[in-house]
Amino acid sequence: MSIKSLTPLEGRYGAITKPLGDYFSEWALIKYRIHVEVEWLIAMAGNPAFAEIRQFTSEETAFLRTIVQNFDEPAALRIKEIERTTNHDVKAVEYFLRETLGAMSLADVLEFIHFSCTSEDINNLSYALMLKHGIEAIWLPAAETLVQTVTAMAEEEKSIPMLAHTHGQAASPTTVGKELAVFVYRWNRQLKQIRSQEYLGKFNGAVGNFNAHSIAYPEVDWEAVSRSFVESLGLTYNPLTTQIESHDYVAESFHALTRFNNILLDFDRDMWLYVSLGYFKQKTIAGEVGSSTMPHKVNPIDFENSEANLGLSNAVLDHLANKLPISRLQRDLSDSSAQRNIGTGIAHSHIAITYTLKGLRKTVVNKEALAADLNHAWEVLSEAVQTVMRKHGHANSYDKLKAITRGKGISEEDIKAFIESVALPDTDKKRLLTLTPSQYIGVAASLVKHIK
Repeated sequence: MSIKSLTPLEGRYGAITKPLGDYFSEWALIKYRIHVEVEWLIAMAGNPAFAEIRQFTSEETAFLRTIVQNFDEPAALRIKEIERTTNHDVKAVEYFLRETLGAMSLADVLEFIHFSCTSEDINNLSYALMLKHGIEAIWLPAAETLVQTVTAMAEEEKSIPMLAHTHGQAASPTTVGKELAVFVYRWNRQLKQIRSQEYLGKFNGAVGNFNAHSIAYPEVDWEAVSRSFVESLGLTYNPLTTQIESHDYVAESFHALTRFNNILLDFDRDMWLYVSLGYFKQKTIAGEVGSSTMPHKVNPIDFENSEANLGLSNAVLDHLANKLPISRLQRDLSDSSAQRNIGTGIAHSHIAITYTLKGLRKTVVNKEALAADLNHAWEVLSEAVQTVMRKHGHANSYDKLKAITRGKGISEEDIKAFIESVALPDTDKKRLLTLTPSQYIGVAASLVKHIK
């Protein structure tokens, strides 16, 4: 972290985003390129169809994979140094491997490094692995922790009554836990899609036709070789492409992440409003300051911080989802620069999740405030009364309740006096007379079961 960092991802939020550097940094991209190149070399050496490349000893195979396992900053900087001459980042990786293997027993196989490959064969597989591994290792565990935290809150608070608000106005009561469970249910649908996301890869040359491959080895079933190699990396094979893999799966992935983000944004704003209404209290932290001039302030800044980062994440992910699947003819280079920002979109989402979790750990339900609000909202029982009246055939039941409640406050005595004046069966009348706003929650508490 440097105080002169250009973006807050490496500066202010550097501690949060640091783990993502193993998957989305320039260093990570170079490492994944090395990984793909090495695995392709090993795959060819292990295939008898390529008679001109000998089989590797177990020690040689282990050494090749050690290049990836031990890849460090000096190695990456050496590749960047080579790139200053080649002005081509993937070719610099090839030359680095030639340099590394040239001094070893593998000097006789140098011509098979990057054999039949176009740069995009290496890049598309590298980016697919970066995205797959980064989401699975860093983003997904954070998202799951968030959902598990809210799940626990929903189950613990499923029976705590709360005045609902539609259009910002008092509405039929609900429970704290049920309202939290709504978000859990929505998040879980998105997580299911994110977990099952396919990450596609292609390995078919300059325009997707195995042109060079077939000239060099016309007898090889190149589609089978390509499929086997792509799937060996843990990716899904795409058999029909131009020079580039079409990036449709990237759009699918980012659209799912954006939907998750939007649900989180909705959650952040609701939590902010619940804090504003006093339904949740915020814990005070010793030494913290809420305002530089107002000593009493305890602000919901974590939810606000999350909201800001979600906007940035969505902006980047939405742009990439819309841009990457579009490429002129068999390829243009506009996807190259765009893809380098994949980590930016995911990082802002990761920061947002982190701050929402931080905000949740500082909030507790304010049962007293919830009860007080409900006790001053007897008008919400008008729905219950007019519905029971309709059941028993009373004409214009809605309008009668509207006349005494719409836009007005109404007391417990007022609503009970009205109920007493209506001809209703004793059982229903008694149920209405004993009903309070805090009891008028339907089956809210039992609905929380749907998040398990």
